Amino acid sequence: MEIIVNLDVMMAMRKVSSKELAKAIGITEANLSLLKRGKVKGVRFETLAAICNYLECQPGDILAFKAD
Repeated sequence: MEIIVNLDVMMAMRKVSSKELAKAIGITEANLSLLKRGKVKGVRFETLAAICNYLECQPGDILAFKAD
């Protein structure tokens, strides 16, 4: 089982750069990069809400579950 992070896809659809999104939601570009690559163990609901608010999307647009 794994969680697939489609944040880069949503950012491309909205034409938003990593620098712009990181600044808007108050995290570093390095942390945003780790999140985009799925290299984090968790994400705060506050951060997820800020991303969704900025990108005008739903959490399911960014995260997907893949069963083995």
